Amino acid sequence: MIDEITKSPIQSVVNRPLTSAKRVNRKNYSKYVQALSLVVFFLLWQLFSSMNAHFIWFNPQFFPSPMIVLHTTWGYLLDGMLINAIGASVTRVLLGFAFGSLVGVLLGIMMSQSRLSNDLISPVLNMLGPIPVFAFLPIFMIWFGISEFSKIMLIAYATFLPVLTYTMDGIKNVNPTWIRSAMTLGATRYQIFTRVILRAALPNVFVGMRISLALAFGALIVAEMMGSSEGLGFIIVNARNWFKLDDMFMSCMLIGLLYTLFNYILLFLESILFRWKKDGIQSAVER
Repeated sequence: MIDEITKSPIQSVVNRPLTSAKRVNRKNYSKYVQALSLVVFFLLWQLFSSMNAHFIWFNPQFFPSPMIVLHTTWGYLLDGMLINAIGASVTRVLLGFAFGSLVGVLLGIMMSQSRLSNDLISPVLNMLGPIPVFAFLPIFMIWFGISEFSKIMLIAYATFLPVLTYTMDGIKNVNPTWIRSAMTLGATRYQIFTRVILRAALPNVFVGMRISLALAFGALIVAEMMGSSEGLGFIIVNARNWFKLDDMFMSCMLIGLLYTLFNYILLFLESILFRWKKDGIQSAVER
């Protein structure tokens, strides 16, 4: 206890890099564990598929190995079909996700700032919210036809509701002390909203976007299964007609990889934009 009390400020500053080094090591260790989990997953998949091909527990064609899926992917790459399919799917999901997120943020801001808007819109959203997004696919196809616009609108609809909810939650839960401090310093209402409330709510908005991203990919595949001639969802439908399970597995794995890529992009943007954001107990507890 005496040593802690008599410790000089210089000694405290010297010890800080050790704490930072521990955090870096902990993050690197976490990345290694995550990479190892993927390696183990594919190894177990390959092992089970090989054992099934040897012992014939069920038809081996129903559960292709990762090597077979990789060989199928290479064949699609050589044909040029895979690049076109990925390009079409990525374009649709990005356009729908961006439009849905924009509508969700703007509507969330309007509803959180206007009681009248909230009273008018929230009952409608509460009624439509429990209805599965995929139930609207036939309606969208009738309204907008079998076109790219109907697919993008379905993805946007799947995206905007979580973003709207998290935007409103972030705005309503801003620390009131920050608002009072800004008012004391003479900030206008517009400055308080843009520089205090909106900035404080942005981490919540990104959480809603990350949740909506998974819903956007789900809506993408369903939309591409209906009235589409290209895309990863179309490959799944076409493979179903010909019992090509390796094509189905390839599309499913690519969908998962694309979602993981875009999710990491959002996490990277969060780490840059919100350096001040704490990560809870992981930052408080040193190991």
